[in-house]
Amino acid sequence: MSADAGGYYYPYAAPGIIPLRPLNLSEIFNGAFAYIRANPKTTLGVSTIVVVVAQLLAVALQFGPLATGGALAPPDLTGPDPDVTVLMGSLTGAMAGAVAVWLSSIVLSGLLTVIVGRAVFGSAITIGEAWQRVRGRLLALLAYAALETLGAALVVAAVAGVITMVAFVLNGWAAFAVGVPLVFAAIVALVFLFTKLSFAPTLIVLERLPVVAAIERSFALVRRDFWRVFGIRVLAMLVAALISTAVGMPFSIGSQVLILMGDSAGAALAGMALAAVGAAIGQIMTAPFTAGVVVLLYTDRRIRAEAFDLVLHTGAGGGPAESTDDLWLTRRP
Repeated sequence: MSADAGGYYYPYAAPGIIPLRPLNLSEIFNGAFAYIRANPKTTLGVSTIVVVVAQLLAVALQFGPLATGGALAPPDLTGPDPDVTVLMGSLTGAMAGAVAVWLSSIVLSGLLTVIVGRAVFGSAITIGEAWQRVRGRLLALLAYAALETLGAALVVAAVAGVITMVAFVLNGWAAFAVGVPLVFAAIVALVFLFTKLSFAPTLIVLERLPVVAAIERSFALVRRDFWRVFGIRVLAMLVAALISTAVGMPFSIGSQVLILMGDSAGAALAGMALAAVGAAIGQIMTAPFTAGVVVLLYTDRRIRAEAFDLVLHTGAGGGPAESTDDLWLTRRP
């Protein structure tokens, strides 16, 4: 509720999944579930298509090298170690499958961001329309994701390199003494960057910013609310992890039983497929929620920092749904 000059109270406009004012935690979480209920065909349809294609590709990339190398045959516990080529094939397949899942998560995040953006105004969107809105931003999203991954890898590699060098020049105790604070500092740095960059993908999609500009603007939006952004994001990740684990646990157990107890490549493939099914269902259920939390938290930060609710109110009166897409754009003199 809000009061006018005469002391009368009136409700905030809520044309869609959230009231157009600063949000609290429960409103962000409720909104992240509400947009799924409001448009389940598009939200769950997009998630299912992207996740299933990615999981099928991941299983194929993992199964192919393993089957070719004979690694899916029952293990001979008394025989020699597996051939190096088999191990390399298995590692290559696993890495290729991980890349496929990673790329799919980027595409899915962009599509869900568009869906949430429309749901704020109570507007639905089809899968085709969501794709039309996102496809022009995919290269920027991929570039940002690659840059983020490279940055994290460089931090880890630098810490590992320093520890290894100290161990080689001095001894293990010296490496331990140097390594503990370095590892702690690296974790702090990664958490800091994880939080400060929370809104960069959303900015790339909704505000259509280039990568560097999105990074700079994400830092600016988080600047005065770091711990709140960090806490809500971590809590959302914990909720998603619990849901995903609970859903995937029976499939994971069944997969391990099939792989260990089976006596053929078919049984091993069935086990891998069962694990992929569990992972897919878990991601289909949690990816929309996680994306919704990030976009609504971003919306809340703009409302608090930029009085963005005044802009959002201009799209609350109806009209073409496409017109609300431009409301997310940053207005500059």
